[in-house]
Amino acid sequence: MTGTALTAAALLAAAVATVAIGAYGVRFSRTTSDFLVASRTVGSQWNAAAISGEYLSAASFLGVAGLIAKYGADALWYPVGFTAGYLGLLLFVAAPLRRSGAYTVPDFAEFRLGSVRLRKVAMLVVVVVCIFYLVPQYQGAGLALKTLLGIPVWLGPLAVGAIVITNVVAGGMRSITFVQAFQYWLKLTAVAIPALALAGLFFADRGGELGGPLPPTVQQNTTVQIETDVVVQVAEPAGITVTGTLDGRQVDAATIATSGEHTLGADSTLTLAAGAATPVVAGTPSAGSDWIASGGGLGGGHPLYQVLSIMVATFLGTMGLPHVLVRFYTNPDGRAARRTALAVIALLSLFYLFPTLLGVFSRLYVPQLLITGTADAAVLLAPGSAIAGPVGQLLAALVAAGAIAAFLATSSGLLVSFAGALATDVLPGRVRDFRLAAVVGGLIPIPLALVAFGGLELSRSVGLAFAVAASTLCPLLVLGIWWRGLTARGAICGLVAGGVLSGGAVTVAVAGGIAEDALGGWPAVLIGYPAAVSVPLAFATMIVVSLLTRSTVPSDVAQTFARMHLPENLGMVVERMPRA
Repeated sequence: MTGTALTAAALLAAAVATVAIGAYGVRFSRTTSDFLVASRTVGSQWNAAAISGEYLSAASFLGVAGLIAKYGADALWYPVGFTAGYLGLLLFVAAPLRRSGAYTVPDFAEFRLGSVRLRKVAMLVVVVVCIFYLVPQYQGAGLALKTLLGIPVWLGPLAVGAIVITNVVAGGMRSITFVQAFQYWLKLTAVAIPALALAGLFFADRGGELGGPLPPTVQQNTTVQIETDVVVQVAEPAGITVTGTLDGRQVDAATIATSGEHTLGADSTLTLAAGAATPVVAGTPSAGSDWIASGGGLGGGHPLYQVLSIMVATFLGTMGLPHVLVRFYTNPDGRAARRTALAVIALLSLFYLFPTLLGVFSRLYVPQLLITGTADAAVLLAPGSAIAGPVGQLLAALVAAGAIAAFLATSSGLLVSFAGALATDVLPGRVRDFRLAAVVGGLIPIPLALVAFGGLELSRSVGLAFAVAASTLCPLLVLGIWWRGLTARGAICGLVAGGVLSGGAVTVAVAGGIAEDALGGWPAVLIGYPAAVSVPLAFATMIVVSLLTRSTVPSDVAQTFARMHLPENLGMVVERMPRA
């Protein structure tokens, strides 16, 4: 069996297993409660595996390694933030949120502040966050299938969308709980074995070259197809030839005469001789010593602000992700919710060791990806490129199975959150309304993913979705759980302020407007990394408006706080029921 056929078989096996396990869970799904929160019967260990499965998205499986290969040390803030966010969730949100008895985040907003209008606004925010987060999942599926099988990019979003819609429509939360728990262990296996294999190869053959003064070099004659215009930084031009458009002129097998920045046109071909130093996208570190050092940011200006904004978005965004929050409603009680969050931290910490290793080794074994900037494919290509023969093909097939599991697991969780919010706040709230909403939610991101394809890296796209969640639902939950003075008007104004600022930035960024040459300076940086501004603004708006409208604080706030913060055995918790 060829490498391509083996990869296709692995992808098919992962997809079939996903549908089969989902079908097994369907027989347990009967009521609206089953579809929304699995009737609150999911234990902490099982739920932790399911949460980890849906949380480890395309950004975690592909994007983290790609960013580390491309930018180096500063990209480590993404896996650190993705994991550390659960510490805040454990300390401030998990148990009180479960004790509220709510079914969805909008339901919690109404429970806490007694406002139907606030519930509608929160529902809109949930829908927007889910769509922003679904787009990079579908985008990653298109990238993976195109890279591995050479099929058209639009087939990836269609295939993932069809599988996810099928599972969610059939069984809702109960069904995808089984699927996501299985997919966590599949993803961990698929990323750990290749990472350990490359680590063994590196220490056996190469020694400590990662931090050396030279840029990465290719080990054999390599041809790179340039699909879009790109500006590259050439450190050593020897051994590099270009056919196509070089610096605005048509050339045929022309050498690059000087080091520095050069523009390669779309549909050009760049050829590297064995041992040639690999050009990199302008603005990224070319020398190993620059790559391994921190403080350079992720391209563009103001690197310290970039890092601060990444930290704010990833640390606080986890507390506002609808598909993560809804899983804590499935725990039997607040104590189980805390145990779940603690277990998730351990599972994520274990997982993120391996994409970090793959990012490091990808810079050595597939440096040609640094030329076009499509480093998201590094995890998919590095095992097969570094290890020849059947072993390399098996590792590549295993990675492919893990990649498809990443897209399916996260998309399933997001779609349940989308459908739950839409079904209970816009539609009558019956099971068939949930299913209709799931179909709509699964189809909307497909054209958006095709528009966004080839733009931002996957981790940065997901990071922007985190920024929206951190700027909207995070302040609502933190202040709603811990500050008695929050009012419905304050919450609405904060959601609008944070949502408009961060959501507008995401829209411009995905449309391609963050390029330095298009905007330049602070405007480009603020659009690419809005969280350090939008999150404080959202918190401040909620607090200030609530202080100005303190007369509207709900009269039963003391009873509400008792339900959220007192132990369940005191009998204060009352489960809210879905409207239908």
